[in-house]
Amino acid sequence: MKIPRLRRKIDEVDSKILSLLNERAELVMEVGREKARAKMDLHVPQREEEILGRLVRENRGRFPGQAIRPVFREIISACRSLEGPLKLAYLGPEGTFTHLACARRFGVSAHFVPVATIGDVFAEVEKGNVEYGVVPIENSSEGVVSHTLDMFVESDLKICGEILLEVSHSLLSKSGDLRKVKKIYSHPHAFAQSRRWLGVNLPRIPLFEAQSTAAAAELATKEPAAAAIASELAASLYRLKVISRKIEDSPHNFTRFLIIAQKSSSPTDRDKTSLMFSIRDRVGALHRILEPFAKHQINLTKIESRPSKTKAWEYIFYLDIEGNAAEEPVKAALSTLQEECLFLKVLGSYPRGKSIEAVESR
Repeated sequence: MKIPRLRRKIDEVDSKILSLLNERAELVMEVGREKARAKMDLHVPQREEEILGRLVRENRGRFPGQAIRPVFREIISACRSLEGPLKLAYLGPEGTFTHLACARRFGVSAHFVPVATIGDVFAEVEKGNVEYGVVPIENSSEGVVSHTLDMFVESDLKICGEILLEVSHSLLSKSGDLRKVKKIYSHPHAFAQSRRWLGVNLPRIPLFEAQSTAAAAELATKEPAAAAIASELAASLYRLKVISRKIEDSPHNFTRFLIIAQKSSSPTDRDKTSLMFSIRDRVGALHRILEPFAKHQINLTKIESRPSKTKAWEYIFYLDIEGNAAEEPVKAALSTLQEECLFLKVLGSYPRGKSIEAVESR
């Protein structure tokens, strides 16, 4: 039979891969020592993205192209951990959508610190307890996360990246039996995103809000008649059974996260810039604010308003635009903008999220 011979060849290839991984780890350690001597930042996310992009482009064989990023992200994460643990704060507890986003972006070898609120994520980064924070900013079904926007009013932290993820919800319980469900726990967004399925399948079952879908899963472990809308990861973590998968109403349910840090990211050729400003309350004010972007042919990808909380009927606007704040067209538009604003704050220029990765639940 050819199978034993082919398996021996696979074993030989695996041994070569392991040897090359250790060789890579040694080179990373040497780079780390050189960075330390030069007092450079150990973590350079732009470099990691360059590696992943190059490998995707270079792949010409049978290895699935969509597997390149997750496989090499974990290799990079493991090697990076040899230079020192990369610490990130996120909106916990373990098993939330934000936790999953962190793992997808930074790999499982990073050290993830769950905190109770979005404000706590900002505080951990501001205190220097972690290098990065990851916070939700908007969902394709439920819109903007207003608390995240509000935090930028007082904080000096910078946006240095974004993560785009596809989310799918599951109904979980201890028994795995739909007929035994007498109450359901979940985050309000998960309820809203699964409203149609719940109306058809469990129309008279009471719904109870939890801080997160992971917290809902934990609550469901304590009550035999309770279920939770959460991720399959949460089912594994909390030893629950899946009653039904993909119960969300929309098949295209995406959430966007921001990566925040004390330092700005280095410019790339595919950046976007986020900014916030307030304007004088007068006729045509918003038109005059947006005009410089049209004049300099800068595309606006998002505009949002929030009450300023300092004066009645005064608003703060949040904009996402294409381009880096250091580029001449953007600089010129921002200079004109400054003249019309009561205040203007650039929240950061950072690489646009290139792809949406599939993740189960929030």
